[in-house]
Amino acid sequence: MFSFFKKKAPAEATSAPKEPARQGWLGKLRAGLRKTGTSISTVFTGMQIDDALYEQLEEALLMADAGVAATQFLLDDLRRRVRENKATEPAAVKRLLIDALADLLAPLEKPLAIGAHQPTVIMVAGVNGAGKTTSIGKLTHHLSNDGATVLLAAADTFRAAAREQLMVWAERNTVEIVHQAGGDPASVCFDAVSAGKARGKDVVLVDTAGRLPTQLHLMEELRKIKRVVQKADETAPHEVLLVIDGNTGQNALAQVRAFDEALGLSGLIVTKLDGTAKGGVLAAIARERPIPVYFIGVGEQLDELETFKAREFAQALLD
Repeated sequence: MFSFFKKKAPAEATSAPKEPARQGWLGKLRAGLRKTGTSISTVFTGMQIDDALYEQLEEALLMADAGVAATQFLLDDLRRRVRENKATEPAAVKRLLIDALADLLAPLEKPLAIGAHQPTVIMVAGVNGAGKTTSIGKLTHHLSNDGATVLLAAADTFRAAAREQLMVWAERNTVEIVHQAGGDPASVCFDAVSAGKARGKDVVLVDTAGRLPTQLHLMEELRKIKRVVQKADETAPHEVLLVIDGNTGQNALAQVRAFDEALGLSGLIVTKLDGTAKGGVLAAIARERPIPVYFIGVGEQLDELETFKAREFAQALLD
C-alpha cells in the first residue's frame, strides 16, 4: 500500500509501504546516483576545511547539474552551518551538506492526493524518450495496488506505436483504456474523461504526445487537450504532471520552465535515475522552479517508481 493514495476509504487502505521493499529500492537509487555522489564525496577526502574545499565542492555541484543558483545557495548555507556547528572535519561538513540539500529539496516533497474528485484526471506530458508512457504504466500499477480503479487515455497519437505501448501497460495492469486508431488527441481525452465519469473510475490517466518545448504547434495541441478535458469536466485536469529524464541535467530544468508556462504544472516524475543521472538537477529545480516531485524512478520494472523523499534522496546522493 502507498501513502500517496488519499482516497476516501478505510484507514488500512493508506498504510505505509513495507520497509524492506523501500530499503531495496533505496539501494537501487544509491547505485543510480553513485556517479554523481562519488564526484561530490571525493571533495571531503582531505583533512582541511578551507577555501580549496569549497571551490572543489562548487565545481562538483556544477558538474552534477545543480546549476549556478542552487550551487551558490548550498555553498552559502553550508558555510553558515559549518560556522554554527563549529565543524572542524570534512566528514562533518559532508553531513551538514546532506542536511542543507535535504532542506533545499524539502518543498518538492508532496504526496499525490487522490479522492477529492471522481474521477481524478491526471494529464501527463513530456518529451519523447523521457519515459512518459512507462511512468504512466508504473503509476497505474501503484494506484491499482492501492485500491484505485484506473482508466487510461491513449492520447499520444503522434508517435508510432504509442497507442499500442499504452495498451500493453493497460493489459499488464488489468485496467481499461480508451483509444482511437489515428484519432484526434483531444477527442480521445474527452471520451476518456466522459467514460471515467460514467463508469465511476477513481482516476483517469491521460498520456499526451511527447514533444519538445520548441515545437510550438505541438505545445498548442497540449493546451487544446487541457481545454477539451475541461469541457468534459470543468474541474479537470486535477493534476498536470511532467515526466523528465534524470540524465538530461539542466535541459530538464528548461523543460520544466517551458511546460509549466504552457500548462501550469502541478507535479513532476523524474525517471532514469539508474545510470549516469545528474542528480543535482533536483536542487536546481528546487531553487528555481519548486514544483513538487511526486515520484522518482530507477528502472523499467513496475515496482521501480517510488514516492520522493527529500532526505532519502540527499542521503542516497551523498552518503
